[in-house]
Amino acid sequence: MADSTRKTALITGAAGFLGSHLSDRFIAEGIRVIGMDNLITGDIENIAHLMPREDFSFYHHDVSQFVHVPGNLDYILHFASPASPIDYLKMPIQTLKVGSLGTHNLLGLAKAKNARMLIASTSEVYGDPLVHPQTEDYWGNVNPIGPRGVYDEAKRFQEAMTMAYHTYHGLETRIVRIFNTYGPRMRINDGRVLPAFISQAIRGEGLTVFGDGSQTRSFCYVDDLVDGIYRLLMSDYSQPVNIGNTAEITMTDFAKEILALVGNEKAYLDQRPLPTDDPKVRQPDITLAKKILGWEPKVSREEGLRRTLPYFLEAVNKS
Repeated sequence: MADSTRKTALITGAAGFLGSHLSDRFIAEGIRVIGMDNLITGDIENIAHLMPREDFSFYHHDVSQFVHVPGNLDYILHFASPASPIDYLKMPIQTLKVGSLGTHNLLGLAKAKNARMLIASTSEVYGDPLVHPQTEDYWGNVNPIGPRGVYDEAKRFQEAMTMAYHTYHGLETRIVRIFNTYGPRMRINDGRVLPAFISQAIRGEGLTVFGDGSQTRSFCYVDDLVDGIYRLLMSDYSQPVNIGNTAEITMTDFAKEILALVGNEKAYLDQRPLPTDDPKVRQPDITLAKKILGWEPKVSREEGLRRTLPYFLEAVNKS
């Protein structure tokens, strides 16, 4: 018999990297999870272990179309979106639609169900930043018509629409700005730097370093990110919050770390021209997350990479 006191969360993008880890965390917290994904970039294998469970159900659906979920909903977490350049350059219109129409559909559902809604925004709303590190009150330096604009502007619109529902309808909303995150279940060919570097190193190929390799990223292990998201959802704070790791590293140094981690002596650095609008720096200021949520990352990059490598070894050998 169903437990009527048990909370229920709808997680869109549930078969994706972050959505699947969030599904695991929410079930561990005793929350029933309804997963939703159209599987254009998600992988059903990421949630196969959840399918037999009574506290998990799955809808194969595109949230850019009308969304209906029967019964009570307490939380909605909107994580559906292509999330790497290789995806959103192939699927620009779907990326814009899931950030705009999809967000609107889910906000309407949240209003109808009186549910609290958290949206997955991104550090990409800061564009190629002129302020470093990036604080939540920085408005960004974004090219709306550049190749990355379809993702950046979808997320910026998503934030604006969410705040409109919060102020106009009084909806309980949360906005997380996610910085580079990594861990098991990433797609090895998704075009992001960490999967690319590890996969190339395992295969003994050149690690593709763009430009002079001086551009920086800051990598957060997925368990830390999920913990920050969970804390934000359960807080009473409605403004955007950065969640990420402040340990910044240049791409050249990061490539060398990956080479040392994998230990394949055939692998080497392969310098390529810098892509258009590629951000030169990326590092979160997490002062707000520490203050509001009592959150900061616990897993070092060295430890996180050590935990992640076995997944990539298996995935690359299967591919």
